[in-house]
Amino acid sequence: MTNKRFFEERRTIRKYAPRHIEDELLAEIVKEASHAPTTGNMQLYSVIATRAKDIKEMLAPCHFNQPSVMECDVLLTFCADFSRFSRWCVLSEANPGYDNFQSFVTTLLDTAIFAQQFCTAAEMRGLGCCYLGTTTYNAPKIAEILRLPSLVVPVTTISLGYPADSGVDAGRLPISAVLHMEQYHDYTDEEIIDLYSEKEEREDSKSFVEENNKKSLAQVFTDIRYTREANEHFSKVYYDFIVSQGYTMPD
Repeated sequence: MTNKRFFEERRTIRKYAPRHIEDELLAEIVKEASHAPTTGNMQLYSVIATRAKDIKEMLAPCHFNQPSVMECDVLLTFCADFSRFSRWCVLSEANPGYDNFQSFVTTLLDTAIFAQQFCTAAEMRGLGCCYLGTTTYNAPKIAEILRLPSLVVPVTTISLGYPADSGVDAGRLPISAVLHMEQYHDYTDEEIIDLYSEKEEREDSKSFVEENNKKSLAQVFTDIRYTREANEHFSKVYYDFIVSQGYTMPD
């Protein structure tokens, strides 16, 4: 398989076969992921691998009981982690200044890059992955279950296992929607409509609109899936938790 085909044909996998991933293989993938780009070579992330059924059962409600939490072989919680590096600084008679917004953004980016390289390395080995976007919604409870110390914040969770199916092609916007040459090209209304037309014409999109009794696919997103009320609620939950973990936000 060429690299082009690998990336264009990759799919999110939510259903897993009852097959065990060896610890050695998991460690190899994490090692490969750890070679992802990182700020100052600080590697400001940690990942907690959960296999135990009882801990998965505790974590499942945090992810709105998505079936992949219990069905996957390993549930991986990727965390922004300035704790380890800051403690090393103190033990080395250095004064760390990493309990601020800029530092949190730095560790957040490191973690996201690390998580994505993990997914790519896993998928290249025939494993299936699914990002769970619910991690930031219930970060305080996840942190309690996983016993996360100060300056460690959950960023994303990935379910991992051997695929039970080939996944679904969810489609993507055309390249002209995301690639800007030299400077940002702001779209006309007509261009916006055209860029999303293929997405709206998909049968699954039409089903979403009909099932939710909406006039458009956009309304499914704004009124059902990602509402203002929910976004504002979980914004406060995550913000307050980040502060409680020791990061000071600017006034």
